[in-house]
Amino acid sequence: MKVLIETYGCQMNTADSELIQGILRTDGFETAHTLEEADILILNTCAVREKAEARIMGRLTNFVPLKKQNPNLLIGVVGCMAKHLGHDIVKKIPYVDFVVGPDNYRRLPAILRSIGKNAEIQTAFDRTELYAGCTPHRPRGVTAWVTIQRGCNYVCAYCIVPYVRGVERNIPAENILAEVRELAQQGCSVVTLLGQTVNSYVDKEVDFPELLRRIAAIDGIEQIRFTSPHPLGFSDELIEVIASEPKVAKFVHLPLQSASDAQLRAMRRNYTYEDYCTIVQKLRTACPQIAISTDIIVGFCGETEDDYQCTKQALLDHRFAFAFLFAYSQRSLSIAARTLPDDVPNDIKQKRLAEIIAIQQTISKEVYAQCVGKRLPVIVEGFSRRHPEQAVGNTPDFKTTLFTGGDAQPGDWVEIEIERATSQTLKGKLIRILKKGNAPQVENPIDVGISLGPTENPPN
Repeated sequence: MKVLIETYGCQMNTADSELIQGILRTDGFETAHTLEEADILILNTCAVREKAEARIMGRLTNFVPLKKQNPNLLIGVVGCMAKHLGHDIVKKIPYVDFVVGPDNYRRLPAILRSIGKNAEIQTAFDRTELYAGCTPHRPRGVTAWVTIQRGCNYVCAYCIVPYVRGVERNIPAENILAEVRELAQQGCSVVTLLGQTVNSYVDKEVDFPELLRRIAAIDGIEQIRFTSPHPLGFSDELIEVIASEPKVAKFVHLPLQSASDAQLRAMRRNYTYEDYCTIVQKLRTACPQIAISTDIIVGFCGETEDDYQCTKQALLDHRFAFAFLFAYSQRSLSIAARTLPDDVPNDIKQKRLAEIIAIQQTISKEVYAQCVGKRLPVIVEGFSRRHPEQAVGNTPDFKTTLFTGGDAQPGDWVEIEIERATSQTLKGKLIRILKKGNAPQVENPIDVGISLGPTENPPN
């Protein structure tokens, strides 16, 4: 049977889709490339915002004609929304055949082979499930997601991640290092380490800074990225590793959420705005070239105009390279939904959101414009989907860069003279190849734009 997986949500979901694909292929299932050739359709879903779930429900209704044409077609929902809504998905969309939570992917082959008239629903937590021995099926290329942590121990008031992904479980360091070594042997040179609060990682004597050091020692790995750290516990040792280890990207995605201490307390973030500012100052002192991005939520429960103005000023003061900006969306199961009134009117939420989006777009454009005229190192990651003649790569501080490829190939470090900039990308010309890579032919072209960080809502 051929399986098509559609992925919605953050980079954790992307990594999980690769995991699911690997589990199914190992068990004899094949990959479909179009809806028409698929025997099984799987939607790997996000649940952190109501908008994300509504989008997925809408997508499921689009499958009605396919189901009518082929009654044997299996349609399933997996991931965070599966855990969040469970049986309610089948009640709303009765032709869904299976609903599987994030800790139950190993069971998918058996589920798919045994589905009868009634939908199969398996969403129970498994605190021991780390998917040891499961090999993700990744597209060939320069970059790879590497999951080092599942679940989350923080209980932020607005967030349902602990309720849909469970408690924090850290992958053994020896497993992570073995996976990265194998990736390097396959020609992958850039890894992005994934965890809900990635800097809380610890396995025996290996904490997160030590894990970065050990990965950096692996031959063939040229750059290490990670997302997303939590400000709480962002140690001086981690800052020192970021600043001193050449292979660690000079980029940190550091969620703020709000610059109001009253809001941070209501959100249960467990740090103050001053704490956050101290981390930013230390990062920029230790590593002047570092780029920092963030997440912001406006309109959270009880947010006053003064609270909002603090957050607005924080954007102006810190001048983040980019930011993921959201209006608060109440989610069932979360502490806020159970204990706090969603009392900021929607029109005010949207007004505040529009204002900070405009501010951040201006800042990002100015930050990127500062690169014009400079010559920057870039690691080539592939070619643009829209303009195949243009190579795409990233600078050490994670600025997406486009240029006419010349002889440059994925995996090469090149020097680019930046000629133009937008609020999301740099464009330039190839000056020279600094270092040849050994990457295989890239399987998929790249959608140009910001690709590191949440695509539906802040994960932590």
